[in-house]
Amino acid sequence: MLNENHAMIIDFPELTKDIVQLTHHDPLFKQKSQQYHELDYKIRQLEIAGTPTDDQHSRQLKQQRATLKDLLYLQLTSHHNSHQ
Repeated sequence: MLNENHAMIIDFPELTKDIVQLTHHDPLFKQKSQQYHELDYKIRQLEIAGTPTDDQHSRQLKQQRATLKDLLYLQLTSHHNSHQ
């Protein structure tokens, strides 16, 4: 779906507390999270504007976003499980 916001708080509302805690206490998580959000924003802006980009470039950006999201999700679930 075009222009879909993939913010982690939207996609993982059950992990909101973990997202906030890690963002405030883990500099690497904060850095990777910021990269993820910037990439998601870039992809959405390209989709909204209809900016010409080839399919390979679009797939590459979306793959980078998915890879970052997987990495962040693993860290979030590990944090969540260790603090229950």
